[in-house]
Amino acid sequence: MSLQIADLPWLPPAPSDFKDRCTQIARRGGGGGPELRRLGLHALNTNQLNRLFKAAEKTADLTPLTPLCLAVLSNSTTEFLPPILGASALRHGMNLDITSLPYGQVAQEVFNPNSELYRLQADAVFLMLDHRGLPLQEGADKALTYIEQMCATIISNCRATVIIQTVPPTPTPLFGSFDVLYEPGDAAKIIALNMGLAGLAKRGLCILLDTASLASTIGLDQWHDPVQWHLAKLPFAQNCLPVFGDYLCRLLGALKGKSRRCLVLDLDNTLWGGVLGDDGMDGIVLGHGNAVGEAFLAVQQTALALRDRGIVLAVCSKNDDARARQAFREHPEMLLKEEHITIFQANWEDKASNIEAIAKAMNLGLESFVFLDDNPAERAQVRAALPEVAVPELPQDPAFYPRVLLSAGYFDAVSFSDEDQSRVAQYQANAQRLEVQSKARNLGDYLDSLKMKLTVKSFDQASRARVTQLINKSNQFNLTTKRYTENQVAEIETDESLHTYHARLHDTFGDNGIISVVICREDGEVWDIDTWLMSCRVLGRRVEEAVLNTVTAAAKKAGVLYLRGHYIPSPRNELVLNHFQKLDFELLDRQTDGRSLWQLDLSSRKMIEVPIKVDEE
Repeated sequence: MSLQIADLPWLPPAPSDFKDRCTQIARRGGGGGPELRRLGLHALNTNQLNRLFKAAEKTADLTPLTPLCLAVLSNSTTEFLPPILGASALRHGMNLDITSLPYGQVAQEVFNPNSELYRLQADAVFLMLDHRGLPLQEGADKALTYIEQMCATIISNCRATVIIQTVPPTPTPLFGSFDVLYEPGDAAKIIALNMGLAGLAKRGLCILLDTASLASTIGLDQWHDPVQWHLAKLPFAQNCLPVFGDYLCRLLGALKGKSRRCLVLDLDNTLWGGVLGDDGMDGIVLGHGNAVGEAFLAVQQTALALRDRGIVLAVCSKNDDARARQAFREHPEMLLKEEHITIFQANWEDKASNIEAIAKAMNLGLESFVFLDDNPAERAQVRAALPEVAVPELPQDPAFYPRVLLSAGYFDAVSFSDEDQSRVAQYQANAQRLEVQSKARNLGDYLDSLKMKLTVKSFDQASRARVTQLINKSNQFNLTTKRYTENQVAEIETDESLHTYHARLHDTFGDNGIISVVICREDGEVWDIDTWLMSCRVLGRRVEEAVLNTVTAAAKKAGVLYLRGHYIPSPRNELVLNHFQKLDFELLDRQTDGRSLWQLDLSSRKMIEVPIKVDEE
């Protein structure tokens, strides 16, 4: 068999009543956000994407989808993109407002400070340029300088994140295999340009969409369509539109903190061939010297590689727990071991319930999970019960499991920090904390036993990536759910009217990493709390009180009389509805939409005693 990435094989086919459901949503005209997203979670062709987009356009309220404004600049025709991107964004939990700026007006829009581009106030600007829209005839360095100037100009004129695509190679080499060595030729120039673009991304000037890799995976002869280019200046073949839309929207999702964090693995016929309960440990198919056994080894290698880059692994299987664990401990060909698995759920409960238990134990939302299972019936049950969980379709041949899982882009990233790499250890340490808590006589004894230390610092370059990530990923413990890009965080660092804090928590079990962010805006005798968020991994440990102590001390030192806090409700932050009340803030105003305004008088405010040592650097 073969796997056609352009067909989005990780997604199930559209339901037979897809058209009717789109029509019903459009007729209702409101409240269709969740249903639109569920329809988007299918392998939709171009016509279906257009239909879904039209239904979304007629829906007044797309709550709880995350809004994002995108401007697209290109040397090719892009009028066809808004419906494709708008519909693809739904499956990634976003309400995308797309403006496709006029064809061929890239430089005019970028370098004119009064252009439509800057009037849009977009969250992100996508420079969709290929070899025909860059001065490559003058060399890769010239083209790279041109792009760098555009990035710098956009950043200086607006607060948008710049996204640039790598340039797909052309399918027509002049010199055959020697083409990559012939420096005046397009192939060598494109290779050098793409390497230079990676350098710009490392410097923080842009985020890369690796279109070159996508085009090569699909096949350059299928990607490039000279007939459509000459007829309508279309940048690539029409049948590639759905996958291109998904690739760009998953990157935008990662930018908004929507990447998945945990891979949940079935066991029988997913990590090994056969059924452990029937075939016994010696009868399962796994290991070298057998094509099927090696295919399952590749699945385990993929899981370990994801773990090494910070993705947490869990097990969810209908199996006897002791027998399942024995396979991990004793089978000579098992690459995955028990210590690689943060939560191990092997029992006879339904898998949706077990995944919910895993999410609760890890204190993660269901939208953070991917569930890998060979069984179509189990996949359908989890999709129906837990639509937030990503459940990729799998082909019959396990040799393709890794390719499907990774091609789906569930774990796409726009940055990778030391914090990301240590995430697995942090979640495993958290499991140890829960075990200690279950044995403690009371909460006070448990917290004392952790010997917690909180280190509080202002925003800086070293912490910028992690701070940005927290701002965009934290949903439950987030008072205002305001989102800022990395460029905006860099501006916040240098704004003298803003006071910033990030807090890192250590305890007996290790480093929890940066777990809280606060931004205060100076307003006369008041510090207005623009942003206050915290990782849910440290809930119930009195960290918020320790953070308030730090902010209060700094505000008093600056001569401030009041702290003012805002609660802006979102579909997922009800957890902090009474946050300010618990910290003795006085309610000043509560609006009909649930927003509330609170104030803390610092004149008589005393430090709160907490079982946490605080170091301020």
